[in-house]
Amino acid sequence: MPDMPMMPEPVRVTKKEVFGGVEMETIYRQGKTPVDPKDENRDAGGPGMNSMGMGVCPALNPRTYECAPGILCEQDVAVKMRDGVTIYVDIFRPKDKVGIPCIISWSFYGKRPGEGMSEWQIMGVAPGTVSKLTKFESPDPLYWCYNDYAIANVDPRGVGHSEGDVSIFGSQDARDGYDFIEWVAQQPWCNGKVGMGGNSAVAMTQWRIAAQQPPHLCCIAPWEGTSDIYRESMFEGGVPAVSFNEFIVGSVTSENMVDDLVAMAQRSPLMNPYWEDKIPDFSRITIPCYCTACWNHFHLRGAFQGFRKIKSKKKWMRAHREFEWPDGYSHESIAELKLFFDRYLKDIHNCWESTPRVRLEVMDAKEFLYAKNRPETSFPLKRTEYKKLYLDAASHSLSWEPVAQQSKVSYDGETGVTTFDIKFTEDTEITGYMKLHMWVTAESYTDADIFVNIQKLDTKGEWLPVSVLGEPHPGTWGKMRVSHRALDEEKSTHFQPVQSHLAEEKIQPGEVVPVDVELVPISRFWHKGQSLRIQIAGHYIREGWFEPLFWDTDNHGDTSVYTGGRYDSYLQIPVVPPKFVDGDIEYGRKD
Repeated sequence: MPDMPMMPEPVRVTKKEVFGGVEMETIYRQGKTPVDPKDENRDAGGPGMNSMGMGVCPALNPRTYECAPGILCEQDVAVKMRDGVTIYVDIFRPKDKVGIPCIISWSFYGKRPGEGMSEWQIMGVAPGTVSKLTKFESPDPLYWCYNDYAIANVDPRGVGHSEGDVSIFGSQDARDGYDFIEWVAQQPWCNGKVGMGGNSAVAMTQWRIAAQQPPHLCCIAPWEGTSDIYRESMFEGGVPAVSFNEFIVGSVTSENMVDDLVAMAQRSPLMNPYWEDKIPDFSRITIPCYCTACWNHFHLRGAFQGFRKIKSKKKWMRAHREFEWPDGYSHESIAELKLFFDRYLKDIHNCWESTPRVRLEVMDAKEFLYAKNRPETSFPLKRTEYKKLYLDAASHSLSWEPVAQQSKVSYDGETGVTTFDIKFTEDTEITGYMKLHMWVTAESYTDADIFVNIQKLDTKGEWLPVSVLGEPHPGTWGKMRVSHRALDEEKSTHFQPVQSHLAEEKIQPGEVVPVDVELVPISRFWHKGQSLRIQIAGHYIREGWFEPLFWDTDNHGDTSVYTGGRYDSYLQIPVVPPKFVDGDIEYGRKD
């Protein structure tokens, strides 16, 4: 994403709202002024529009027209919510067809971002792949309508010209989604079956709306969807990411006010009912669900959390190496998604149920895979063997056995990096959840931020990254603000520590405390002679990676890691053995 121009401080107001029975004062900001692409005076590269098309918002013009041969667009259709608020939607459907299902794209991106652009180009996706009728990260109407589906591109409450104020990933947005689904299911052209599809934010809204259990929502396809906006976006590991989220919140186009996640994060940096309201109740999602996850994308944790927590007996996960955009618009992925929607929105018995419940791309090096779409029955894998690699600060190494001698290593908390390596003496697959248990201190301060990457080294000891969109990805990651180290005992498991974020526990300078750093899921293969490296720092290590992610760190002076003796610092790894071994012959680890 390109750097955006500096914007003036937005106008903000406060409201009294109720979340989970608790009244709170919440902050809203004035939305980005809608920009009509036909306005010759607009600045296409300036504050009006960004690379996702957010900011493009033509003047209201309710009409029905043929947007492509045989395809109708019902533009700016007004739909009333249960409280009387009107939202606007563009509905694309095949001309003269009735009894067809509808797929909804629901997000704050803007329902016609392609307008005003010479070509609708998405990073990693070949030119001409996606039509300009396509909402960002959403189903393309010119594909789905020609396959006898309707597509509804919705501007939710407050977005664009829709009335009301924008609720970002909250329960108000979910209730509105329920209302719209029930409205569209009653349209004379609809067969009464509704689905939802899309990536990123368009996936995140699906979790929340499906948890409302609208009767006519038959299935969802949340591809790459964050599940907990606090733990996975605003405060990953307790480290605030206000700078990155300012780009997102500041881009929402609205004539009214926008739920200000950034201001709320600054005012309320601990978990509270406001943040809890943005976590879906996964136990209420029981409809068929087809999920995807990218091993190298910040939606990774949420995608797997959602898949694991939903209660549907018909759920599928496909985890892949490539970025969400080229995967989401590949002809293989779209054809498979059509099988899913055909099964549950058209009741076509096409053998979709024979699809393996879990399929994994096991990464190797650069663009190479060890296994592609390997079938599994669950995640984490039931045959996982959890093993510990003990840190030794004296030698910067990892060992299968506990380290007897106590030692420590220090690094500058703002700029420094320290590493721990182990060379594998046999082929090793690591698939699942890792955790890093460490004893740490800030030598002259009361807090520290810890950034962790898990990397692969080649047989010569050089970094061997995975390539994503042609760039070297930094590695499987985790983060921790030491003052947020307290765990939620109910949410945590032996393989996945989950922080509670209910209180801030500062440390005394030099006080050594244990931390359990949650790492996102991984699936990668190490060949005999290759090494695993733990990279630990007080800042995000990009190393060529393009994604403009920033965290607002709080480090001063040195941070130290203690190992050995009573300081049992270790990395727990999920080692996956072959499904069957006959002497020296291994079966079922590759595809």
